[in-house]
Amino acid sequence: MSGIFGVVSKKNCAETLFYGTDYHSHLGTEYGGIAVLGEDFTRQIHSLSQSQFKSKFYDDYESIKGNKGIGVISDYEEQPIYLNSKFGPFCIVTSGFVENTDELAAKLLNEGISFSEVSKRSVNTTELIAKLINQGTDLIDGIEKMFEAIEGSCSLLLLNKNGIYAARDRLGYTPLIIGRRPDAWAVTAETSAFPNNGFDVTKHIEPGEIILISEDGIAQKSPGRGNINQICTFLWIYTGFPASNYEGINTEIVREKCGRCLARRDKDIEVDVVSGVPDSGLAHGLGYAMESGKPFRRPLVKYTPGYGRSYTPPSQQKRDLIAKMKLIPIKEVIKDNSIVVCEDSIVRGTQLKNFAIKKLWDCGAKQIHVRPACPPLMYPCRFNLSTRSIHELAARKAIKSLEGHDVDDVSEYLDENSEKYKRMIEWIARDLGVTTLRYQTVDDMVEAVGRPKEELCLYCWTGECPKSARPKAARTIDIVEVKPDKTRKTETKVEL
Repeated sequence: MSGIFGVVSKKNCAETLFYGTDYHSHLGTEYGGIAVLGEDFTRQIHSLSQSQFKSKFYDDYESIKGNKGIGVISDYEEQPIYLNSKFGPFCIVTSGFVENTDELAAKLLNEGISFSEVSKRSVNTTELIAKLINQGTDLIDGIEKMFEAIEGSCSLLLLNKNGIYAARDRLGYTPLIIGRRPDAWAVTAETSAFPNNGFDVTKHIEPGEIILISEDGIAQKSPGRGNINQICTFLWIYTGFPASNYEGINTEIVREKCGRCLARRDKDIEVDVVSGVPDSGLAHGLGYAMESGKPFRRPLVKYTPGYGRSYTPPSQQKRDLIAKMKLIPIKEVIKDNSIVVCEDSIVRGTQLKNFAIKKLWDCGAKQIHVRPACPPLMYPCRFNLSTRSIHELAARKAIKSLEGHDVDDVSEYLDENSEKYKRMIEWIARDLGVTTLRYQTVDDMVEAVGRPKEELCLYCWTGECPKSARPKAARTIDIVEVKPDKTRKTETKVEL
């Protein structure tokens, strides 16, 4: 999942854009990019595979001039894309995953439209999105037609002379939030980018909604077409930053609640220490400790400088290297203790097994009880570029071993009360080499988030796709912006 940020200011926006984009560094490891519009467009893209955003872009932000700009931390491909379109020049950044990229690209190629950007896949997805938008009668029509054409998800920021068009994907899988301070407006995927930049949250963009952010304020250009917001639950469990809020719900608090739910189900074990795998497992562990009354300690600490998340890099080799090097065990905390290890999730299981569990055993742990904060992952995400192969997943490897072959219908393995589910968990526990393993249930996870089940995407655990967006009645509202000279500008807009 890429992180995107944009700002429109009454003065030079470069510093705010630099720090606002940097606060999305936990969402991608491959490329960073910024585009600023002053007298003309200025665009910079750098590889982040061997360095951090701040070090790569510091000199750029010192020299860039312009009052509006967009930035991205990309998990896969180079962004922003510049297009000199029939609507005039624009730059665009995107977040999400388009399943039918090849099909859409082939259709455009057959129509005589070429692609210029290099990609590890067939085409650069952000360039594809830009050229799909260019098929519309205007930018708004183009964005809406793009939403109809793609399978998967795409949220975007599009920068042109009018300002920044912010469009959230139709199912609301990825968030976009608007903030304001006296001299600027901003839009972000992570509200944690706002406090230190002086912004207050003013609006959570609705699924399918398109907002134009300009020097005059915000204006709704499309109310969206859906009546269901099915945001990614994994944001709260793992991918989101602890200080961020999505739909008004804080990530750190949800993780603490997850830990409490795990502890309430643990009545049959005696432990000395509660811990969390850094970083995202820490809050889950704190919640477990608060509920159980057992002391929270840090048997594993993360060496933060230079090491990002081991989940996001595209290659297994790189994921393993990061996992190995970033976690340092503290033998004095581990030796002779029975330890609960709270983890955000078990995806492939290899990193937990080889670079966390092994370190604990090697340092003399007496028992290791692993508690993931979400259910077993059963399906690769359809809306985000993360695990792409079903065969990588630890639960699927267990099922194949138990059944002797790949299984299409895994419904019995989804029921935590079934014998097949219990056998699957026992297999994973043996493979990890832990004393006990107990996953979070879907219902407890949903309770911890605090949103209705039908308003969450649970696809990677249940295999149930979010419902298609459906139109609903719209209502008109007045958006009022008070200008510096105290005059009032009122526009009647349509809102869901």
